[in-house]
Amino acid sequence: RLGKGGTLASRQAIIHSLVHIESWAVDLSWDIIARFGKQREMPREFFDDFVSVAQEEAKHFTLLNERLEQMGSNYGSLAAHDGLWESASETAGSLEARLAVEHCVHEARGLDVLPQTIRRLRGGGDQDSADLLWNIIYKEEITHCAVGLKWFRHLHGSEADAQDVVASFHECVRKHFKGILKPPFNEEARRAAGFGPEWYLPLAIKPILESKEKQSENLEEIFEENCKVATAERCEEA
Repeated sequence: RLGKGGTLASRQAIIHSLVHIESWAVDLSWDIIARFGKQREMPREFFDDFVSVAQEEAKHFTLLNERLEQMGSNYGSLAAHDGLWESASETAGSLEARLAVEHCVHEARGLDVLPQTIRRLRGGGDQDSADLLWNIIYKEEITHCAVGLKWFRHLHGSEADAQDVVASFHECVRKHFKGILKPPFNEEARRAAGFGPEWYLPLAIKPILESKEKQSENLEEIFEENCKVATAERCEEA
């Protein structure tokens, strides 16, 4: 457990987890180029985009690793999960799946949790780590999510119906991602990446046969949960 940032050990665990995520992110950025670029005859812009993402993820890794060492710890000193690499293995045979799961779902989840992480670090008195996340990493991660979405759309062609592309995204995620997407969602950051609610809200409910009325009720519950979390966060800040 990472804790809430109230102790040094908790803050070290939070930064260690982020360093680990950035380490995988670097590898995955190069992997999508090497694995799928030539195979799918992707345009030069695809390579350029993911080289830029790889460079920024490497920068994030370096900055966070340096910060972790300044805090008296080092990468590898704590256990870490392999969720991103498990997803990479699951999507190794499909560029569509890799883009949808790794470069959209996981990247967007990072946008969901980073604001709370920043608040916890500030609450624990770690302004340096919080500033690093807010001023540099958070903004660049929005563009990384946008890159994943851009190339998922590209694979469906410029003439594809927008609803069909979104439906294909849902199908891809449900096939290759375990479980459902969990709110609260960072709607502002997701929107900035071009990731509107039509892309992710339907993935936050179980894909069972149910009436449209029931589906609507479920989506309303998710929206209400987002509102409750946002209200609670504003109270914490106050």
